[in-house]
Amino acid sequence: MDPARAGPPPGRRGRRRVRERARVVARADGRGGTRLTELRGESPLLLRSTAAEGGVATVYVVGGAAGPLGGDDLLLEVEVGPGAALRVGSVAASVALPGRPGAAASRMRVHAVVHDGGTLHWVPEQLVAAAGCDHVAESRVELAAGARLTWRDELICGRYGESPGDAVVRTSVDHGGRPLLRQSTAVGPSAPGWAGPAVLGGAPATGSLLLVG
Repeated sequence: MDPARAGPPPGRRGRRRVRERARVVARADGRGGTRLTELRGESPLLLRSTAAEGGVATVYVVGGAAGPLGGDDLLLEVEVGPGAALRVGSVAASVALPGRPGAAASRMRVHAVVHDGGTLHWVPEQLVAAAGCDHVAESRVELAAGARLTWRDELICGRYGESPGDAVVRTSVDHGGRPLLRQSTAVGPSAPGWAGPAVLGGAPATGSLLLVG
């Protein structure tokens, strides 16, 4: 069976909803590099660090369970201190799946703060809106005036051969205390016209890349 078309593993289909918070804090080490002073998370928001390259610390989000499923409420907090540099990626695409009948929408929230002279590279793999899902991905980024940012979002409308469920991707970025970006993309049965020429024009995927500084 094609894993991209498979549903959640049998042991996960009936699991209760998850409310989890993860947090990563990066600080300059005073020698031109970056150290992680805080790195915590629990399934399904597991965080794993790898060797730093060029003074940039790297953290990967590892999905410790199927989902997000309907009803899950997940929060990832990221803080980059003055002069620090952090790259956040993921080891695989995130697949938003339907939950039990009547379950609330699943939510994945990211709150990132980058201080003056800090750099954040946010480059996770794609979000896949599987059929029947009801998912909201919300990102809020606060940049100091001298902060630098690479922010990438990619959304795939359904797994192979299926129509997508409902998914909303919202991104809010402030720079130096002033609004820089307010962006929202919605796909699925509850988003009229999402596949039309004014939005995706029939494309099966969409993405955006924001570079600051």
